[in-house]
Amino acid sequence: MSVDSSDSSIISQMRAITISREYGSGGGEIARRLAKRLGWGLIDHEAVIRVAQELGVTEAEAAVHDEYAEGLVSRILSSMQAVDPAMYAAGPVSLTTNAQEYHKALEKVVTSAATAGHVVIVGRAAQVILAGQRDVLHVRVVASIEQRVPYVMLREGLDQDAARKRIQTKDRDRVRYLQTQYRFHPADPHLYDLVLNSNIIDLDSIVDLINLALERKASQLSTPTENLGPGRGLTRYPTQPGDFRLSESAT
Repeated sequence: MSVDSSDSSIISQMRAITISREYGSGGGEIARRLAKRLGWGLIDHEAVIRVAQELGVTEAEAAVHDEYAEGLVSRILSSMQAVDPAMYAAGPVSLTTNAQEYHKALEKVVTSAATAGHVVIVGRAAQVILAGQRDVLHVRVVASIEQRVPYVMLREGLDQDAARKRIQTKDRDRVRYLQTQYRFHPADPHLYDLVLNSNIIDLDSIVDLINLALERKASQLSTPTENLGPGRGLTRYPTQPGDFRLSESAT
């Protein structure tokens, strides 16, 4: 499924897509393919690590709170701003070792990217940070543990036990992060416009579905909020549903 000129015009009104994923479900790969198809930017773990490496920090430092006077995220933002000033116009952030300050800086990375627009954001609690923006599509990708273990074994060269343990650890860390920082669980379906299972549907087809949802959500941007919802365009049932019963208090 390609994006024709009319679809592109509609889709261009959207600012971002957030991708939440169970580890090993293919969500990161889906995000990469989606960004390539749309011609949008991609904010994912690998991109941040590459910038961190260019700045002279290790992957381990990227995985934990930076304890230097100038925070890791500040250095990443400075580097990104040098590459694309328009996208990161907010500028560097001065951080302390306080965890809340660190997470505020991470939020600034997400909001700055979304403000610049046309970006696919993987993880980083973006589905919560950008929850109030109608011009952002929120997607979650899931798969059974039986499907995710072989995926991680293939992609990371691990044996079955190591792959299973890595999945469990990564999923647990992601749940803890979102619950600790935002009091949400990543599996809450109400955080998303679309939840997709990659057990059977191939990754390119999932990209197709996300692209379609992006176009559909974009087409509703001008619709007043009170006119949205599952009842839009519907009328009352011609007869009462078979399981409909009036309570005694209503009679």
